[in-house]
Amino acid sequence: MRMVDIITSKRNGNELTDDEISFFVKGYTEGEIPDYQVSALMMAIYFRGMNERETLTLTKVMEDSGDKLDLSGINGIKVDKHSTGGVGDKTSLALTPIVSACGVPIAKMSGRGLGHTGGTIDKLESFDGFNVSISTEEFVRNVNEVGISIMGQTADLAPADKKLYALRDVTGTVENMSLIASSIMSKKLAAGADAIVLDVKTGSGAFMKTLEDSRALAEEMVRIGKGAGRKTVALISDMDQPLGNTVGNAIEVREAIETLMGKGPDDFTELVYALATQMLILGEKASGEEEALAMIKEAVSSGRALDRLAAFVKVQGGDPEQVYHPEKLKVSDKTYTVKAENSGYIEHIVCDEVGIACMMLGGGRASKEDVIDLSVGIRLLKKTGDEVAAGDDLAIIYYTDDANLENAANKLRTSYVITDRKTEKGNLIKDLIK
Repeated sequence: MRMVDIITSKRNGNELTDDEISFFVKGYTEGEIPDYQVSALMMAIYFRGMNERETLTLTKVMEDSGDKLDLSGINGIKVDKHSTGGVGDKTSLALTPIVSACGVPIAKMSGRGLGHTGGTIDKLESFDGFNVSISTEEFVRNVNEVGISIMGQTADLAPADKKLYALRDVTGTVENMSLIASSIMSKKLAAGADAIVLDVKTGSGAFMKTLEDSRALAEEMVRIGKGAGRKTVALISDMDQPLGNTVGNAIEVREAIETLMGKGPDDFTELVYALATQMLILGEKASGEEEALAMIKEAVSSGRALDRLAAFVKVQGGDPEQVYHPEKLKVSDKTYTVKAENSGYIEHIVCDEVGIACMMLGGGRASKEDVIDLSVGIRLLKKTGDEVAAGDDLAIIYYTDDANLENAANKLRTSYVITDRKTEKGNLIKDLIK
């Protein structure tokens, strides 16, 4: 088998066989096939596409290219959740304790953030002493003991995807539905869960800007999951403005805890409950949405979800008192208030601009080597549809470095689009793909 023949075949619009897909993935991962040939193939796939069988095969070959997490030592149906990312997306911090408190074991590998804010792992490190660098044995034991564990991606999961994505990133071949879906799902499958709930974002702050593209990605990933023998569903949720009222790290953790106390923002609470509902159904703890929602509300109102977060934080070396007293989480006491320059209604908030403002404060990473300032962030006081008068407070910036404050404040101020017409708030949950 020759790589040039595989390239030519796909260039001409033919289907690749399972053997051909396996050949190029394994050869490239092991360094036997050069970048320039795989670049040519990625471009051919970008223009010619892949069918369902090709996409599933590519996913499974990438899944098998490295380590797989063995969760067989954990009792019960393990349900994982994946979000395609967004601004203010602290969902896992509130979602996983609720689902765990309702009886579904949570064994989750998460990454660090590259971009607007830290990832789930960075945010968890806002708890004093919290340790994400645990062994797989500790990971499994913690789940069996307290019902939940989250650790950094120490295992070499889907190394083929890492290598292929790095190549796609510099050759203009990222935006292909099959390649995006197989990249995400290869890692999720290798992470060992029995079922997967996907949160696919749509809008200005999402990777997929249109509902049509977001739905297509969700459908592709659900097909892959089911084809690989995993129960899989996807929610499509709005990311045309930041999720919740906070953007940052420690400040987002505080908001997640407030949500577990029943005092979270409406939009964030709605999304957490919607995802938890699907996780309880896939985990066979609820027979339908009505039963699941009742369980979720009871777990929050009784305090069991908050207790589950505290137990999880404690078993991984963190300070559980910060769960019960989130004001103890370090958020900078230096603040600056951004005010509206004119009167009217907030038509929309340019989501990415808010994220960039947070990164300018030090709350995110421009490169993998950057150190995040977990104490900085933004609290949104007004959101889409709200009426404002000139001089009204729009948002509060929490900062530590005066040098970047002015630019960040200007970026945040211009992210608010104020017009004289009232904008109706759209549905947060756009669709459910089963």
